[in-house]
Amino acid sequence: MPVRGWRRLFTGRLLLLTNTASCGAMLATGDLLQQAWHCRRHPGTDLQPARRMFAVGCSMGPLVHYWYLWLDAAFPARGMRGLRTILKKVLVDQVVASPALGAWYFLGMGALEGQDPQESWGELKDKFWEFYKADWCIWPWAQLINFLFLPPKYRVVYVNVITLGWDTYLSYLKHRVSPRGQCPFGPSALLLLCPQSRNLSSSCILPSPSPMCGLLQPPGAYK
Repeated sequence: MPVRGWRRLFTGRLLLLTNTASCGAMLATGDLLQQAWHCRRHPGTDLQPARRMFAVGCSMGPLVHYWYLWLDAAFPARGMRGLRTILKKVLVDQVVASPALGAWYFLGMGALEGQDPQESWGELKDKFWEFYKADWCIWPWAQLINFLFLPPKYRVVYVNVITLGWDTYLSYLKHRVSPRGQCPFGPSALLLLCPQSRNLSSSCILPSPSPMCGLLQPPGAYK
């Protein structure tokens, strides 16, 4: 009975729910792991709830679910005999889904953290190529295994398990201080660090590296 109940999670409408919940849970877990690493390096800081990461992960779940349904219908292949088609599928996934989901993550997290669209877009431009190069080092190989050997209903959960380490990296990259010295923590930090600037539409550029901005690093950004 427990096995039968477990298998039901990967059938019909429950599959969408399973994929959505696992996306949120893994992104939140990756965030908590990154926070734990930060707390070990900076004693005295505490873990913060990963609500924003969970929300963004859940919002990505349906996108990934329906993306794989389309991808499997457009490029039907499995096993070594379909390797040529599977390689095309991996390429399409890397060129289309990876940058789109990366942009969704940065823009979604920025919105939940109170950034205006211009700030979120600027952060995305600053960090996108670093993110995308790292993506190419990991995901083509992981997706090759996915498309070669796994049944379609397990694709998203497999990806979510693999992404536990990847999500930890995403959390680090998202909350890392901008290399340009621009403080990414919004209007409150700008007023604190630049009290002479009351025009919040303009950014406050700090010396690089900025010790003051370093004080505002996570876990405060994880609330």
